[in-house]
Amino acid sequence: MKFQNLATVVALIPYVLGFPHLANFPEYRSLAGLSPQEIRAVTRQFNSMPGAQPLPPPINDTSSKLINDADHPFMPLQPGDIRGPCPGLNTLASHGYINRTGVTTPGDIITAVQEGFNMGYQFASFLCYSAFVTDGNQLTNLMTIGANTTTDGQLATGINTHGNFEGDASLTRDDAYLGNNFNFNKTLFDVFDVAAKEVGNGVITFEAAALNRALRINDSIARNPEFAFETPRFLGGIAETGFFLAMFVNNQTVDNTMPLRIEDARSFFDFHRFPDGFYRRQGPFEFPLVKNVTYTLIDMIGRQPGNNNGVNNYVVNPEDPATFCYFYQKQVNATASLYPNPTPELGAAIKANLVTYYNTLEDPTCEQYFPYGQ
Repeated sequence: MKFQNLATVVALIPYVLGFPHLANFPEYRSLAGLSPQEIRAVTRQFNSMPGAQPLPPPINDTSSKLINDADHPFMPLQPGDIRGPCPGLNTLASHGYINRTGVTTPGDIITAVQEGFNMGYQFASFLCYSAFVTDGNQLTNLMTIGANTTTDGQLATGINTHGNFEGDASLTRDDAYLGNNFNFNKTLFDVFDVAAKEVGNGVITFEAAALNRALRINDSIARNPEFAFETPRFLGGIAETGFFLAMFVNNQTVDNTMPLRIEDARSFFDFHRFPDGFYRRQGPFEFPLVKNVTYTLIDMIGRQPGNNNGVNNYVVNPEDPATFCYFYQKQVNATASLYPNPTPELGAAIKANLVTYYNTLEDPTCEQYFPYGQ
């Protein structure tokens, strides 16, 4: 038998090794849940396996500048393009700040959110690695900004993994228990308008954003008997309310006082598109400001981490401190549970990435964890 090319041989590897269900395994799909034998079969298909990579350097210019420019035109999705729960990443992909397919690297995401939104370097690195260590392919150094593709019926993980960054009480998507947790829901988006009219004079002020978040949490408590709102989702869900006020406002001032127009919010959330003439915020949205905004919102909303014990029966978890140190701890524990027996190459990559992840934390007093040894 003569093979026409190397690709044909590579495609047959899973069949030869007894794992036909892993044929055409995407290079960006997480290896979590695979046995060492399956990992070896899969990795023989990959073109490149650079493993753990260092963080990219921070951008030099953090001033306000035009982002929706001629070098980054909006382009509609093409067949196979991936989008996910984060309107900011979706927009960056649609404008080419990251690969328009939605398949990218952690380093590219870290650079793109700085360039597009002036997200602070350290906080951008923390967020990106919070997702990557649980949901990325740590051998190919690839990840997706969503999870809306399948291989032989198996979901390809990305930041759309439920309970991590995607989760209950989303601002514009249903809870997973209630149905479609990945597509934009205009009815839920309209809660922005309700909150804006009630306390924001028709625009999304800080007070309107807090009310909107409270309304979405209360809605999930009332309708979802399996509502879960603990760290990391609790802290991420509250913080994201501050994200759009800090980074979706055209030419935002550094003190984060300008309101967001409803039509501009929808441009990001629904259409994945920068508003015309969009200038990024002045100065980076970095950890100290993130923490201030997040904990102010928590106080205004009046909720603590917890879960539903049946519809309309929210139970606070007193053991969840809702800190970024605890956020890191939960993600490390999740990573260790996903990869209990990695191959030597994969184990080395995970170990290195977890060190990088710890180094993205702002607080040096956070305890460092070594599930794979030091």
